[in-house]
Amino acid sequence: MRFCAVPPRPRRKMAIHARKATTTARMVTSLFESATIESDMTELTPEKLLSTMPLMVPPPPQPATPHKRLWWALPIVTLAWLAPLAIVVSGSMPVQRWETAPGETNAVGPRLSFDGAKRYTSENPFLFVTAFGTQLTALESFVGWVDADINVETKKQRFGDTNPTALRRLGYQAMIGAKQIAEYVALKQLGYEVSFKYGAVILEQVICNEAPTADSACKVLEPGNVIDAVNGEPTPTLDVLLDAMKSAQLGSVVTLTIHDLNSDANKSRRDVKVRLIPSPGEPSRAIIGFVPADTRTVDVPFEVDIDTDTIGGPSAGLAFALSLLDELTPGALAGNVKVATTGTIDENGNVGAIGALHQKTVAVKASGAKVFLVPATQSEAEIADAKATAGKSLTVIPVKTLDEALKVLQKYGGGLKQ
Repeated sequence: MRFCAVPPRPRRKMAIHARKATTTARMVTSLFESATIESDMTELTPEKLLSTMPLMVPPPPQPATPHKRLWWALPIVTLAWLAPLAIVVSGSMPVQRWETAPGETNAVGPRLSFDGAKRYTSENPFLFVTAFGTQLTALESFVGWVDADINVETKKQRFGDTNPTALRRLGYQAMIGAKQIAEYVALKQLGYEVSFKYGAVILEQVICNEAPTADSACKVLEPGNVIDAVNGEPTPTLDVLLDAMKSAQLGSVVTLTIHDLNSDANKSRRDVKVRLIPSPGEPSRAIIGFVPADTRTVDVPFEVDIDTDTIGGPSAGLAFALSLLDELTPGALAGNVKVATTGTIDENGNVGAIGALHQKTVAVKASGAKVFLVPATQSEAEIADAKATAGKSLTVIPVKTLDEALKVLQKYGGGLKQ
């Protein structure tokens, strides 16, 4: 053994401590340092021992145990995945909510086609306006709830007790009727020989009295039914049905043969028994209890077509009539401003009220139109709201008839120029 001399106790104690250096400390001690310690051991002093001791290098820090630092991150990571997932699911899952939202404006002129008369293609066509009414997803329902321009309704509020499919079919039928009446009104205004022909008996609305029985019309019929016969007698048109009902007795039961609109009649045809009720306006007259859809077709000297695709409802009647007048006469009927219109129209040229006026006003304003003709038969509150919604960039003008609308257009350099 090299260290033969035994140092005093304090020195030995320090030497013992030196031998307890870590493996790392020993590795950094050089051979030169070891030789120096050996040669000077006989003259070892505490100061020299300390000066010759190897440098003590502390061990590298150990990383903290991961689970002690990251436990709080697990809920955050979970939420980070759940939030997008919830948005995707809520954005694709339909719920029992329907919207009435601002739709879009469409130029009528390019949708018109006819042969047999000279056409004056308008460079400033009239616009008709729609409102969206689709079923919503959960996310869309929430967005609609916070948007002041969107009205969100439950299925009961939107459809009542009526089948949504039946109402949609009636909407398409109403659009067909609106186009037919617009043709009649416009061509009659220009002096053409026109007339109506009655169409099929389609139920638009059923009527109940104060105490309906189980066999009342409102209990066994629904909008969208088509009446083919009464007590076995065919009723192909409304005028034939009215004749068949002239001798009917109050409280009696009749057998109606019906089928569903826009369905395979042979598959959906069936018989139902209906108890007759008094007419609200004429209590002594017996009626089935329904309001018929306007299924008349117009007999005109040349064929007219208005392409409305899948748009339903009768609210574009005024726009169709004005557009047909515009395309059949020289000059710009709308004058020098962009004009949008909404409103039903009857065979006498009267403009009728429509739904969703607020949403339609929003859509018209967004289109850049300057004048918006609306039915004067809307409520005062609806018209006031439309004017407030329109602001200063859009002028909302209520009209009662087609003639009144033509007079308004004269103020903007338009009107009929025959």
